[in-house]
Amino acid sequence: MQTTHYGLPLGLPEEASAHALQLDNLTALVHWFMAVLFVGWGIFFVYTLIRFRKGRNPVASYEGAKGHFSTYGEAGVVLIEVILLVAFAVPIWANRVNAIPPEQEAVKVRVVAEQFAWNVHYPGADGVFGRTDPKLIQAGMNPLGLDRTDPAAADDVTTINQLHLPVNRKALIYLSSKDVIHSFFLPQMRVKQDAIPGMTIPIWFEPTKVTPAENSLPACAVGMKCWEIACAQLCGITHYRMRGYYQIHDEAGYNEWLAQNAPAPQPSAVAPLPTPPAPTGEPATATGAAIPGQNPAGDGGPAPTPTPPSGGQNH
Repeated sequence: MQTTHYGLPLGLPEEASAHALQLDNLTALVHWFMAVLFVGWGIFFVYTLIRFRKGRNPVASYEGAKGHFSTYGEAGVVLIEVILLVAFAVPIWANRVNAIPPEQEAVKVRVVAEQFAWNVHYPGADGVFGRTDPKLIQAGMNPLGLDRTDPAAADDVTTINQLHLPVNRKALIYLSSKDVIHSFFLPQMRVKQDAIPGMTIPIWFEPTKVTPAENSLPACAVGMKCWEIACAQLCGITHYRMRGYYQIHDEAGYNEWLAQNAPAPQPSAVAPLPTPPAPTGEPATATGAAIPGQNPAGDGGPAPTPTPPSGGQNH
């Protein structure tokens, strides 16, 4: 893990996504720029205290400054800010917001925020989210209102305050809120996005690091060392309770987690018909049907029914 960015230690959480280094380098550049401004304006402030002290200027001057130093300084500040925006901030923002990967190339997840929990919905093996209905919502039991009678919902997985994703695969999260504005924040992924009622906002990132053992569930919850889903927006009187946990698995571990948490298959509503017996004396196939040609007439089978002669009777 890189500990310095352009020579500046930032003390940020570890980088665990593909775009984290870009954001951290931009943060370092902004800090260097602020440091140069701080030193520059500090030197100018000391200069003005000495240059325009009372002993040297007993009488006030009403002509004002005649030089262009301040103009050049302000122009330089604007130029650097434009470079930071055009060369760094805008391209990173456009890539994070506009370049959303196709669904077939990403792991899709729905995250629905509410006071005070994160509800997570995985589409299951078929890749299709099951139908939801607000009338079916039950606190703690079915917070998403998932309709299990929908065939697409039969294999869907839901969790509360837990997000699991595979490493080295793009994650596409559809973010929404039930009630007020929340803010979905994954520090190690460098992801932060407001969840706004009435809107579904797609966000994406690509994890590049498996969660270390000491930060993995469930053991990490004891020492409060888990990678945390934080709410970065004051969302109510018990906002402090709105914390979840997320874990990045290797591919095998993610598939194992999905298999362990997949809903049990529901029994069929229609009982299967019993296997029909084979005709008397005839060998049966796997379906119970007779094997053609294996039972000549009169050889253990039912006797053939005589066919009456055609034509009228003789008197």
